[in-house]
Amino acid sequence: MKFVVLFEDDPAAGPDVRRRHMPEHLAFLERHASKVQAAGPLKSADSRDVGGLWLVDAHDPAEVELLVREDPFWPTGLRKSVRVLGWTQVFADGKRLISV
Repeated sequence: MKFVVLFEDDPAAGPDVRRRHMPEHLAFLERHASKVQAAGPLKSADSRDVGGLWLVDAHDPAEVELLVREDPFWPTGLRKSVRVLGWTQVFADGKRLISV
């Protein structure tokens, strides 16, 4: 199954938290590349970091939740909230992936 993980950052954590833990976070994503297929920051209209997004291939939401809690960003207080949502891809590279 595919899941989208939406992270909302806590503005009170400050920008240094992300910068300080980014090397560990990126190494974590590399170690879990078979599950975390894509990841990146989310920005506000004025280019402030406000969260992140992962696209994850996992058996169930519990497996995704475990990954989230193993991420080096998790214990830092950077994350204000996390949503794990099931996702079905229906369009890619200019083509439909399903028929209606």
